Amino acid sequence: MKKFWIVAIALIASLGLAACGGASGKSTDGETVKVRIGVNGADGAQWPILKEKAAKEGIEIELVEFADYTLPNNALAQKDIELNAFQTIAFLAQYSRESGNELVPIGSTMFAPMGLFSDKIKDVSELKKGDKIAIPDDAVSQARALRLLESAGLLTLSDDFGLFDDPTKIKENKLGLDIIPMTPQQTPRALPDVTASVINNGIAGQAGLSPVEDSIFLEDENDENIIPYINTIAARAEDKDNEAYRRIAELYQEEDIEQAVKEDTNGGSILINLSREQLDESYDRLKND
Repeated sequence: MKKFWIVAIALIASLGLAACGGASGKSTDGETVKVRIGVNGADGAQWPILKEKAAKEGIEIELVEFADYTLPNNALAQKDIELNAFQTIAFLAQYSRESGNELVPIGSTMFAPMGLFSDKIKDVSELKKGDKIAIPDDAVSQARALRLLESAGLLTLSDDFGLFDDPTKIKENKLGLDIIPMTPQQTPRALPDVTASVINNGIAGQAGLSPVEDSIFLEDENDENIIPYINTIAARAEDKDNEAYRRIAELYQEEDIEQAVKEDTNGGSILINLSREQLDESYDRLKND
């Protein structure tokens, strides 16, 4: 009789684990969980490594590439994909607030510093009165670019300057710099026509520019103000506790992924691991500002 109860308890326990999916990410019938992740650029060196690591735990990752910044979020909201990994916390918060779609960050990935580039000068001290500076015009990148110019000592922004503000909030511009917002993809192409251009990290890389080696001024990764600009893995709010999705976020933070990102970007991007509490706090604050 004692042996019977031991077997019965073991059977019940095994059934309970199967119902929960287990740590492997496998479904209740033991099949591999398939997860489509929307990205802007599927050729990153970290992706093959992440796919292999996830596959060992019963999670099959399929990358779905998008050319536009808003499409991966729309696709996620419409359940065409399960996750996306391409945007900063601030960008995600703005999208959720404006669209009404409930998307949330479930893990941090990397910080890609924004830089100021020029074909004409080697240092920000060489900027002259009335020089033209191009900046990206999407709400998040535009405010971030202005913060960068302030950090470089070129502008002073108003005390109430927020994460989605624009050049109308410039308090002081001693050199009378001509700030020209434009589509982010155009900022590297504008270099022949402006004195300097603020270019997003990924776009700079696509244009053959190294943020570390070619910029004349770069964001500081140790500045606490960069948290809103850390990239994230996003899911629908209803799936925020999905075990397989959470596991993907955890795997992204492992040492081999960090090394791949470092080598792939020539040190231009840095893996940053925010806690769940840090992610939620930053996202909620930005979304509700």
